[in-house]
Amino acid sequence: MRGTTTSSRYITWGFVIGTLAAWETGVYFWDIPVYLLPPPTLILRTLVQNAPVYLQSSLVTFGEALLGLCVGTSIGVFIAVLVTFWPTLEHGVMSLAILIKSTPLVAIAPLLTIWLGFGWQPKVVITALVTFFPVLINVLVGLQTIDSGLLDLFRSWRASRWELLWHLRLPHSLPYIFAALKVSTPLALIGAIVAEWTGASGGLGRLMWLAYTNLNLPHLFAAIFILAAAGIALYRLTTQVERRLAFWYLSSQ
Repeated sequence: MRGTTTSSRYITWGFVIGTLAAWETGVYFWDIPVYLLPPPTLILRTLVQNAPVYLQSSLVTFGEALLGLCVGTSIGVFIAVLVTFWPTLEHGVMSLAILIKSTPLVAIAPLLTIWLGFGWQPKVVITALVTFFPVLINVLVGLQTIDSGLLDLFRSWRASRWELLWHLRLPHSLPYIFAALKVSTPLALIGAIVAEWTGASGGLGRLMWLAYTNLNLPHLFAAIFILAAAGIALYRLTTQVERRLAFWYLSSQ
């Protein structure tokens, strides 16, 4: 298993380095202007030279994204538990959730900025709206698809609904929760960035918008590189936590 993991890491890094090398070579070979596609070396140099600015902006965006992710995840789990306890609520709850999911972010974000201002509040709300739907769907499936034999066993022990939830339904839904988080974590970053585009005093989204309006593509791509690295890191962190908390499920695969 360790050898396979090491080999996959080498393949991943080889692919990344090869892609960047081809990018660098192509830019110089076809003499592509910087305002259309800057080479990776220029992007990395821009990132290093402006490291304090990008660090401060990253902390703002990541804070908004993580807070929104926590809020969206908590709301999704809470609603899934409510629907599990009271199945008659499912039709109304799911209709409202689909309505929110179907509404474009670019239509909601300006309204929230007008109502809540240019601070962190509208960014957190947008991020929560983006992330709660995958959590709701996955957790609801995890809570409801319980083996009937296990349910009968717990009922024969006269377990209450809360005991069923805590000792059977929630442990069973852990793999579904982590599957939702693997989708929601990158979405949290996207939600925070989109919200910052509509108006913000700081954050990577604001830097990207300023770079875009000035056709400063090295700065724009530097922010994109940071977001890509953060998305990969958060995904791997979620995977590591899953291996510790849902090891029983992964070992059975």
